[in-house]
Amino acid sequence: MNKLKKELRVLGIADTCFDKFDPLQKYVRVVATLFRGGNFMDGLLSCNVKKDGEDATLRIIEMVKDSKFRPQIQAIFLKGIAVAGFNVINPVVLNKELKIPVIIVIRDHPDYKKIFAALKGLRMDKKIDIIKKMPKPVKIDDIYVQHVGINLEDTKKLLKITCTHSNLPEPIRVAHLIASGLSEGQS
Repeated sequence: MNKLKKELRVLGIADTCFDKFDPLQKYVRVVATLFRGGNFMDGLLSCNVKKDGEDATLRIIEMVKDSKFRPQIQAIFLKGIAVAGFNVINPVVLNKELKIPVIIVIRDHPDYKKIFAALKGLRMDKKIDIIKKMPKPVKIDDIYVQHVGINLEDTKKLLKITCTHSNLPEPIRVAHLIASGLSEGQS
C-alpha cells in the first residue's frame, strides 16, 4: 500500500444484536459503513445473513460488489471473524474475491479452546478450519488484529489513520453504533 492517504476509503462491518434462542429469528442484519479515513462517513451498506449460517462470506461479497462504492474501497475492517452467532466469515475468500485487504479487529484474544468446543458441539467443524487458517492475532495497543492481503506495517498505518475517537477503527465503531440502534432502538 506504500504511502497511505489520510482519506482513503475503508469499510467497517458489524452485525445487529439478536436473540440466539429465538427460533423465529432466522436472519441477522449486517451493517457496513464507508469512511474516508477515520473522519467522515460517506455511505452505508447492509445485508442479511443466516443466524449461525454459512452465508456471511458470500453475502458480504455480494453487498460490496453490488455497491456503488466498490471502486473506492481500499480496505475492509471486520468486527470479529463471525457475525450472527457462528456465521463465520472467511477473510481469505473475501480478500481473494474482492481484491481488498481484510483486517479483523477484536478487543480480547480469542479463547480458541472454548470457540472450537462450541463449534464441535454444534457440529460446525468445518468453520474451525477457517479460523485455524487465519494468522495469529497480533496485539496493537489495546486491540488484537488479524490481517489478510496486507502486511502488519500497513495494518498499523491503517489503524493510525482510522482510530480517531477510540481504540477501534471509526468505520467499525460507527457500524456497531448503527447496528445496535437498529436492533435495540438505541445505541
